[in-house]
Amino acid sequence: MGDDVRCDGSVEGATVFREARRRSVVGAPRLGTGVCAFVVALVLWPLWSGTPVSAQDSDTSTTASPTFGGEFLERSKLTGDWGGVRSRLALKGVTLDADVTQFYQGVTRGGLNRTFQYGGHGDYVMNVDGQKLVGLPGMFIKVRAEHRFGQNVNTRTGSILPAALAADLPTPDSDHVYLTNVLVTQFLSESFAVFAGKLDTLDGDLNAFAHGRGKDQFMNVALLANPAGLLVAPYATLGAGFVLVKDQTPWFTFTVLNATETIKTAGFNELFRNGVALSPEARLPTRFFGLPGHQLVGAVWSSREFTGLNQDPRVLLPNVEAQKNNGSWSAYWNFDQYLFTESSDSSRGWGIFGRAGLADKETNPVHWFLSAGIGGNSPIPGRERDTFGVGWYYSKVSDETAQFAKTLLGLTSVGQGAELFYNIGLTPWFHLTPDVQIIKPAREGVDTAVVLGFRAKADF
Repeated sequence: MGDDVRCDGSVEGATVFREARRRSVVGAPRLGTGVCAFVVALVLWPLWSGTPVSAQDSDTSTTASPTFGGEFLERSKLTGDWGGVRSRLALKGVTLDADVTQFYQGVTRGGLNRTFQYGGHGDYVMNVDGQKLVGLPGMFIKVRAEHRFGQNVNTRTGSILPAALAADLPTPDSDHVYLTNVLVTQFLSESFAVFAGKLDTLDGDLNAFAHGRGKDQFMNVALLANPAGLLVAPYATLGAGFVLVKDQTPWFTFTVLNATETIKTAGFNELFRNGVALSPEARLPTRFFGLPGHQLVGAVWSSREFTGLNQDPRVLLPNVEAQKNNGSWSAYWNFDQYLFTESSDSSRGWGIFGRAGLADKETNPVHWFLSAGIGGNSPIPGRERDTFGVGWYYSKVSDETAQFAKTLLGLTSVGQGAELFYNIGLTPWFHLTPDVQIIKPAREGVDTAVVLGFRAKADF
């Protein structure tokens, strides 16, 4: 989905081609494959060989490298600087990040099963700056490996939209570690870049207050992305595209994707075998009320032949046969608008957000969708590390959803819910989040579920 299919580098790292600070993304198969070994060897060779940082690296590194040391409770990462290794890697253009997010949630009322469950998600990311590492200006690589563990309440609320998305990533039927990003980005100028590799589509549909993988902001997928048309854009697959940048910020992305999911494989054997997906997306900055904001619009079209409701970590449906349909589409819009920013830092503050989406009702379980809310940095004095969010969503289930699935699950026409979270930054590397969700499932005979729980995230 537009930004969904945009590489992380093009979303987060649209900062100065001439300073070589952009990042990129690549996704691939299971951990331990040849491509992973090659990338790791390429990254660590200069460190092992003792190759000094070149003068060219020094000249282009106009900003300070990340710092990882310091007092235990004040450092940015739990494991610190690894005796200086982490800082030396950063000077050579390599950053290694790892975090583990744990969930303890329970359905205390309604739903299908009133029980508490414990589970979690591990996320391991490597970013490589080609200029600093091997003298290739404008080239960036991102590798992501992830896995899930334990149990969760997603199937116990009665909703087809997971209450804790990250707890099911990258796939709910396995706890193995998979590579979901192995993407290379190459900037050809300060305003144009191309990218190719394996990528995950959660990096799209970007929003300042309601986005991500469910590790920092909201947990429910309905407040992290646009569920209308999620099945049109696979979660992790091979793809390529280009991004346009203005004022060091990406504003347009076009992506060509393999039409089917390849979470557990490299994907080359399946490449375009079952069709192609195309996704344009534009995200433009605004200054309403003299405060920063964004308007985003995007679409996805797929030529794939849809013959069933395939399992996807973002939508909870049985993999049953459906009426055969050739091609599908979805369109989506979102906005974020700050209502308050700090005078000393305009990137800190709070504001409102909203989403709307429409999808082909013959192939997508969610025909149309709306959400809205408020969130951002905590307004409580002295709580600079904290964030909060309150959101509501409304989904219209397609009348054309496979009749067997509708009968099996007792699907009705409308589902909706709300979520409230407060993310407490106990240290820079540890956050604890109380979370409350009220979910009215789109299912007959299932009462409104009240879900209470905690999320704990540690950055290593």
